Amino acid sequence: MTGPADVPAEILDRLRPVCLGLPETYEEPAWVGIRWRVRKRTFAHVLTVEPDHHAVYARAAATDEPVCVLTFRSPGEEIAGLVTGGHPFFKASWGADVVGLVLGDGDGVDWAEVAELLTESYCVLAPKKLASQVARPPG
Repeated sequence: MTGPADVPAEILDRLRPVCLGLPETYEEPAWVGIRWRVRKRTFAHVLTVEPDHHAVYARAAATDEPVCVLTFRSPGEEIAGLVTGGHPFFKASWGADVVGLVLGDGDGVDWAEVAELLTESYCVLAPKKLASQVARPPG
């Protein structure tokens, strides 16, 4: 198992305030990378994909180079809109509502959009009472 060192600190610094700012969330090491959870449900997972070791992720992200990716949950009606345009989004094969986003080194990432996607992901998995406490962007 690798630790948080496999994810660039700059990316963790962007994701942590968003994820930990949501009600009753916590961060923990995943089998690789870092994940954020609400009541034992993972709503975000960030890791650096090493194609030789994380083949499923590498295939989904269409990469043969190490790359940092974020996976999250998305409401069913929004998945097609995210993945139809292709890179940097991809559809993960291991969950009906799991979408991936190639973050690379973090340059050029629309961090406001990432915050919205993470908030939606949280709301997909959080109990209704907690999700109702979250201000969602209009849309």
